[in-house]
Amino acid sequence: MKTFNTLAELSAHVGTTVAVSEWLTISQEQINQFAQATGDHQWIHVDPERAAQGPFGAPIAHGFLTLSLIPRFMESSMNVLHVRMGVNYGLNKVRFISPVPVNSRLRAHLKLLEVLPVDNGGVQQAWEVTIEREGAAKPACVAEALVRQYP
Repeated sequence: MKTFNTLAELSAHVGTTVAVSEWLTISQEQINQFAQATGDHQWIHVDPERAAQGPFGAPIAHGFLTLSLIPRFMESSMNVLHVRMGVNYGLNKVRFISPVPVNSRLRAHLKLLEVLPVDNGGVQQAWEVTIEREGAAKPACVAEALVRQYP
């Protein structure tokens, strides 16, 4: 895990890949729990027998499940000391480039694109998050995530 003492120290890394997360395996249980939470029970996600006959040969994770892992990837791969609060502010771009079959291993590459000042001494960071699937030629997801942090 990368640790930065201050937001200013992290901000000095604009334009670089700041961190790469650890690998995370996507289980059928996670997929089923996401389906339950969102009401998206499409067979390609939750019916292993039918999905085995489908275009990917196995169930695949919901695109939004993959996207929802961004905070987990960020929190597990870097820390900024002396920050009292961070919030997700939104997304500028999201692309689901390749499927995530059940039992795939994912990790995120976190590139800091921009840092802007916001109210109360905080900063808004734009991050290019590339979610890699182990062994795949293309990323599973590429998103521009906006995060606000406050000292």
